Amino acid sequence: MTTPSTTSRYPEVYAAWKADPEAFWREAARAVDWARQAERIFDPEAGVYGRWFVGGELNACHNAVDRHLPERAEQTAILYESPVTGTRRSLTYAELRDEVAALGAVLQDLGVGPGDRVVLYMPMVPEAIVAMLACARIGAVHSVVFGGFAARELAARIEDAAPKAVLAASCGIEPGRVVAYKPLLDEACALSAHKPEACLILQRPQSEAAMTAGRDRDWAEAVAAAKAEGRAAPCLPVAATDPLYILYTSGTTGKPKGVVRDTGGYLVALAWSMPNLYGVRPGETYWCASDVGWVVGHSYIVYGPLLHGCTTVLYEGKPVGTPDAGAFWRVIAETGTVALFTAPTALRAIKKEDPDGRLMQGHDLSRFRTLFLAGERADPDTVAWAETMTGVPVIDHWWQTETGWPIAANPVGLGALPVKRGSPTVPMPGYDVQVLDEGGRPLPPDTMGTIAIRLPLPPGCLPTLWRQDERCRESYLATFPGYYNTSDAGFLDRDGYVSVMGRTDDIINVAGHRLSTGGMEEVLASHPAVAECAVIGIRDALKGEAPCGFVVLKSGVDRSPAEIERELVALVREKIGPVAAFKLALTVGRLPKTRSGKILRGTMKKIADGETWTTPPTIDDPAILDEIGERLKARGIG
Repeated sequence: MTTPSTTSRYPEVYAAWKADPEAFWREAARAVDWARQAERIFDPEAGVYGRWFVGGELNACHNAVDRHLPERAEQTAILYESPVTGTRRSLTYAELRDEVAALGAVLQDLGVGPGDRVVLYMPMVPEAIVAMLACARIGAVHSVVFGGFAARELAARIEDAAPKAVLAASCGIEPGRVVAYKPLLDEACALSAHKPEACLILQRPQSEAAMTAGRDRDWAEAVAAAKAEGRAAPCLPVAATDPLYILYTSGTTGKPKGVVRDTGGYLVALAWSMPNLYGVRPGETYWCASDVGWVVGHSYIVYGPLLHGCTTVLYEGKPVGTPDAGAFWRVIAETGTVALFTAPTALRAIKKEDPDGRLMQGHDLSRFRTLFLAGERADPDTVAWAETMTGVPVIDHWWQTETGWPIAANPVGLGALPVKRGSPTVPMPGYDVQVLDEGGRPLPPDTMGTIAIRLPLPPGCLPTLWRQDERCRESYLATFPGYYNTSDAGFLDRDGYVSVMGRTDDIINVAGHRLSTGGMEEVLASHPAVAECAVIGIRDALKGEAPCGFVVLKSGVDRSPAEIERELVALVREKIGPVAAFKLALTVGRLPKTRSGKILRGTMKKIADGETWTTPPTIDDPAILDEIGERLKARGIG
């Protein structure tokens, strides 16, 4: 059970930020090395809403790797644990520096320079971290695409980022199967109007890839040659306002949204969060059980822990099935992890397989201090179970791809605050969180509304979208002038605790992955038998939400609806990827709509989730709601 500190420094720290934000972040910036100090801590006239550390110069790779030498040269930087391949590796800070510098030289050989983009299509292997740092080392901008995405999704990101090169592995490994990446990369390059000049391929022994002459190069051979010739790329300082990476997130249109992360503000925010929020010390082992393809992996597998001089755990496996539901506890014990950051989905999977915690027995968890959760709402039952099983504080916190680091959390490094299960606790310094009504007026405590953050956003948050300033304004800043719209609904209680209850748009949260229902609808609508469709997120005990598609077939289609439904599930898997977790398509006679033609997705969701609902007065045909309910009940839903 969580034992809160009676002397948390949070109130005074948050008050100090609010009293003088620039002084607060000027002091926080002392935790990173600067090649040139900023001329202005914040310039409100720059960028979309202002820019942090204008005029400053630094290098992210230097801060994450080189500056720790020689003090931490022999300390382990990366512990790689891969139960799916049965391998383990470790890299010291000195070894990491050598690998990164050699790969940086290879990238320069490929013509990559400061400001050029490099797309990474990698599984959870140490080379993924090396590649990210190598890009940062030479001033290039990396864009990591999650390995589970299909060729079309990868192509859209290649086309938008226009990379000079793509770095990819030959395959990824899933329990019981090998996923060949190279054919997907080849198809993506064919689909994209932009053609990368070079592809560097990491050949994994589980599936070696065929190489395309003139474009593809062997990763291991190129790095070995650079080392043999003694070539090592130096760290090149870049402007604090220069992009470190682009990370694409689902949008409500066909064009992906490339969230930009600037270099200076990001490093400052992460450097503040590691000791103050997560309560870890340099030299300790920190494990974020996410994927490098997501923002959590960028911030807390790669940059955050290494920036702070920690050992970071890179885990290529699952919470259950590799080999069992005791995997997390074994890794914590064997690596000496003091803090684990994972998703509630993972805990729900472990709880389902091992409700009594029998597989935890026999593992030495004496060094394990804190369990952090994020990705979707941590339901109170799961938090209570985890507290009982582990005996350590279970800390929910909330943030987004766009923010890059937590908006609300329980800052254990400042002294933990009392836990309210179901709440990610309180806003972090830099975030002035408000709950607004539809007119943009602040709501009283305990009243549901849209959660918004008063501008400016703190260091580390997106300054804009990649080459889409106006879309950034429209997507995040236009709805409530003077605020960033999180598109999450929730409330603040009388103690200032935040509760996040769900999304306000059509982005659903599947096991921590934000996915667009509009994108899935586009795929379903492409099927020749489908006349129209709607996708909603329905409550799922394991994943938080799961997509469910309703389709109306074209007149004259005489094929079996069940056969078409199976095809639709396969089509979404092909076009978007397994990450969508799309397993349910239901044919219906009509979709429920208002008289103006708006599909009543909210009512459909209430029916699916078994909630109380009323027939909307504007519906054109109330009987269709009964059909929706019957179709769902036939599948055991609602």
